[in-house]
Amino acid sequence: MAPQLIRFTNGQLAQGNTLTKSDLYIDTSTGKITNGQDLFFSQQTSPIKTIDLHGQILAPGFIDVQINGCYGLDFSLPSTNYASELARVKQELVKTGVTSFLPTLTSQAPAVYAQTLPFLGADQDRNSGDGAESLGAHCEGPFINPLKCGIHKPDVLQTPTDLSALETCYGKQFLTAPIIKMITIAPELTSSPSLIPDLHSRGIVISLGHSAATHDQASTALSQGATMLTHLYNAMPQPHHRDTGIVGLLGSSTSTQRPYYGLIADGYHVSPSMARLAYKAHSEGCCLVTDAMSVLGLPDGRYPWTNGEYFLKTGNHITLERTGGIAGSAVTLVDCVNNLLNWTENQATGIAEVLQTVTGTPAKMLGLDGVKGSLNVGADADLVVLSKNAEGLLVVEQVWKFGRMVFTAEAKKEMAKARL
Repeated sequence: MAPQLIRFTNGQLAQGNTLTKSDLYIDTSTGKITNGQDLFFSQQTSPIKTIDLHGQILAPGFIDVQINGCYGLDFSLPSTNYASELARVKQELVKTGVTSFLPTLTSQAPAVYAQTLPFLGADQDRNSGDGAESLGAHCEGPFINPLKCGIHKPDVLQTPTDLSALETCYGKQFLTAPIIKMITIAPELTSSPSLIPDLHSRGIVISLGHSAATHDQASTALSQGATMLTHLYNAMPQPHHRDTGIVGLLGSSTSTQRPYYGLIADGYHVSPSMARLAYKAHSEGCCLVTDAMSVLGLPDGRYPWTNGEYFLKTGNHITLERTGGIAGSAVTLVDCVNNLLNWTENQATGIAEVLQTVTGTPAKMLGLDGVKGSLNVGADADLVVLSKNAEGLLVVEQVWKFGRMVFTAEAKKEMAKARL
């Protein structure tokens, strides 16, 4: 198929840690970012359309590697209409700027994984009309420490003795990328030195979380192939000056020994000062995550939880009704970006750097550098156009998936007017 070029001009491109003024070309026939000037000289191909960004920011599409549900669907609750509901929420999620995500399953019984994992693997058809793209499931448990299980159901937790235990739990046929892309485990629970390398060899990212591991236990897990920390600070011991625990890995002597880490920047899970401390210590490893629940996008109120209890939604804040404990969030990823920008005082000079936490950094963590999370030639044309509102906050104006526009805020405004 002949190239079908679209040119973006008069904007600020979020490339690496800087905003640059340059044109960007995408090819709608391949869904990739391309070199428009090379195609012009080699094939005399001119853009079929030029989009004037009027100074707005053009960034790679956002990647959320921990999201438990949204818009009324809990990924951990199988149902007869699960497939259609999943398709619906993908259409909604992409409107927030999230073009790729890891649908996250909390700790469950094996029967739940058998019913949900067939739908949650990495999407293969590259259809822009599908909305946000699954990159594979994130199984957050059940191989976690009961002492740090949070709102996970204690009765389904298991000890990860060896690979066969995970195959029995998740299903042997699902225990590989692109079905399962990430697993959160508590490393202190396993005595099998081959477990993490075996999972790593299957293309699965190993994240440490819901854990009481010491610094030495966590360091050993990193040496075996673990590369990620699940929602830093939450469901893990807080650092002590003589045993820093999992959090202390961010202070390792070299950057190659420091893991990637998820950070829930909703203002509730982590205080601004602690978020700033982690980011200053190891900004190159920071992956902002929402940890969003099914009530993201729903009105405030009282909602059922998977274990028969209820949780309460008040704005972006979700608490378990019985205990008042934090129970996930209802924040969007662009909200997390705005929060981190404010907390690190990077609103003016560090926008591109902070955008890396939802683009280039999670892409590298997932082994998708050059495919997702960048504006480099050859990367997927998953794009977000951002402007600043009157309060100076970033706002999603357009979203492009595989080279085709799938959302525009202007169209949303027009639809809202039509309903009045």
